[in-house]
Amino acid sequence: MAEMLYFEDFAEGQEYDLGRHTIGSEEIVAYAAQFDPQPQHLDPEAAKASILGGHAASGWHLCSLAMRMIVDGLLYRAASQGSPGVDEVQWRKPVLAGDTVCMTAKVLSTRASTKPGRGFVKFRYEMHKDGKLAMMFQSSVLMGKRPS
Repeated sequence: MAEMLYFEDFAEGQEYDLGRHTIGSEEIVAYAAQFDPQPQHLDPEAAKASILGGHAASGWHLCSLAMRMIVDGLLYRAASQGSPGVDEVQWRKPVLAGDTVCMTAKVLSTRASTKPGRGFVKFRYEMHKDGKLAMMFQSSVLMGKRPS
């Protein structure tokens, strides 16, 4: 396991590679059936006629996938204590069945909490496909400080 990251280890401008994932049609349907049952997500044929141009993952599916990639690529080795929320989410390009996406995280800022032993790290997370921004969101994460 990689060395644990604490609040003090994060600095503005740092970037993290959070990995890659190929979206499958079955994955899109399974997520949509449970959480976003719209034709462009459930039915590959209906999806071809949609404005998305093909069988597209739900934006909420992408958010869930992004969270998994963030945990696997960064938070599993960080003193994360949760998040006060998401500041902004944007879906820029449809992610279609068969597309491979990659995720990155960039530290936008850090600030100590008024409560001892922790601080906030604000990240911009980006998901790209074919080198183009597919989705992004910004969120702060409460990080524990290094134990004395």
